[in-house]
Amino acid sequence: MQLQENFSLKQYNTFQVEAKALFFTEVHSVEELKEALLFSKEKSIPYLILGGGSNMLLTKNYEGLIIALRLKGITEEKADENHILVTAKAGENWHQFVLYCISKNYGGLENLSLIPGNVGTSPIQNIGAYGTEIKDTFHSCKVLDTEDFSVKTLHLKDCHFGYRDSIFKSTAKGRYIILEVSFLLTTREHKISATYGAIQQELDKNNITTITIKDISDAVISIRQSKLPDPAITGNAGSFFKNPVIPAEQFNSLKIIFENIPNYPNGDEVKVPAGWLIEQCGWKGKIINNVGCHPQQALVIINATGNATGKEVFDFSSQIIDSVKEKFGIELEREVNIL
Repeated sequence: MQLQENFSLKQYNTFQVEAKALFFTEVHSVEELKEALLFSKEKSIPYLILGGGSNMLLTKNYEGLIIALRLKGITEEKADENHILVTAKAGENWHQFVLYCISKNYGGLENLSLIPGNVGTSPIQNIGAYGTEIKDTFHSCKVLDTEDFSVKTLHLKDCHFGYRDSIFKSTAKGRYIILEVSFLLTTREHKISATYGAIQQELDKNNITTITIKDISDAVISIRQSKLPDPAITGNAGSFFKNPVIPAEQFNSLKIIFENIPNYPNGDEVKVPAGWLIEQCGWKGKIINNVGCHPQQALVIINATGNATGKEVFDFSSQIIDSVKEKFGIELEREVNIL
């Protein structure tokens, strides 16, 4: 294990904000990971597992050990005539893994194309996009239990997946470190999902009638690139807020006032797009000093000048939360982890 001190994290978070770690190390094996954890225990300092740095906002220096997980590798195992179990180590880039599966004609992850981050962090918040979530194809994951350093396997039912939620964010937060994730994907008779968002419009625009999983992936990539900023160019963490889910009774009251409010009913609750709420409050494209709302997608907060601090981004998000609550009576919840 190689340690670096007073290490800049600017290139290790997609917001591109400056913050330093007291100690930093990259680990390429479970043994190196255990060594890093023992170091933090001996020094009596906290540690943080870093994946792709895409779902976090650093608001201050980290007075502990940052452990960058670099475990790599992809394996396959036939499950049945129509399914294959594909396992990726935690350090694999998520989008590249999705493209790998599509190149092999393995279906199930295509709607999740171009989501930033690594495979190991994907189950933590049950990442989702365009009508698909991790839980739809998740089979199991291997984790390191930090309580006794044992390696365990957690299956779908163990992870308690919810909307942008899992056991890794709630009852077991901080206990498990995900080492690899296995997905049960189709090898034929793929379930094509083209009804969510603008996917069908994109397919129609390209005169595609016989739809493949690659067509879905290409459509999603095109849509995301047209609406979302590239974090390599403009610092951001993708969707900053969760789409709020409110009681149907509250939604019906809002609809009387806001007739065109978009919605996705689910039993006694209704999901309302956070981006629409933010846009109605006048934030889309608005910039205050170094921070702004992306002009194509109000759900995305950007490091507009490249010089924003984490605190500036946080304060900007707080103003958005306050204005949405004042106008709609809905309190937005940050999807991004604040550190």
